[in-house]
Amino acid sequence: MKRKSLILARESLEIESKAISGILEYLDEVSFGKAVDILSTCPKIITCASGSSGIAAKKFAHSLCCIERNAQFLSPAEALHGGLGCIKKNDAVVIVSRGGKTAELLPVIDVCNKKGAVLIGVTENLHSPLAEKSQVVIQLKIKRESDKYNIMATSSFIATVAMFDAMLGAVMEETDYQLEQFALIHPGGAVGKMLNTQ
Repeated sequence: MKRKSLILARESLEIESKAISGILEYLDEVSFGKAVDILSTCPKIITCASGSSGIAAKKFAHSLCCIERNAQFLSPAEALHGGLGCIKKNDAVVIVSRGGKTAELLPVIDVCNKKGAVLIGVTENLHSPLAEKSQVVIQLKIKRESDKYNIMATSSFIATVAMFDAMLGAVMEETDYQLEQFALIHPGGAVGKMLNTQ
């Protein structure tokens, strides 16, 4: 490996760690609290996003299922071909878009509003369609991505996952989620073995 490659790798780690720690400085605790309250009490949670944000949204839906919240990931592609039927009034829909104007998500946003779902937008752009049409906005502030061209979803992806993990921890507390509940629904793997042999 070239010396320059190692330097860039170390810079990537530093940039991404700052993207996460920076959340503590700008986190809007009121909006965050509203989002947590909604996610803790709504009948169903749907997450939706494209690309790398979609991967973060899919992971969040899975994590919510792990704490027995009724959650699913809705692909924007499937959403526009009938998948939007899963959204009902008072459901929470979490949509992620750094720019807040991803073309595939605009129809999803409109349908959420028309069906009376509670829209939680996660975005950097407070003047975007996503932010303006969301009932709750969780802002991310990304100074730069961690690759040398500042184009890959790197720091923004990590910050999104970290924000969702913070929400997850808060929802666990709000719903009084117990370890015994997790043991029941996670019988597989090393974690399941550990929890179910105590």
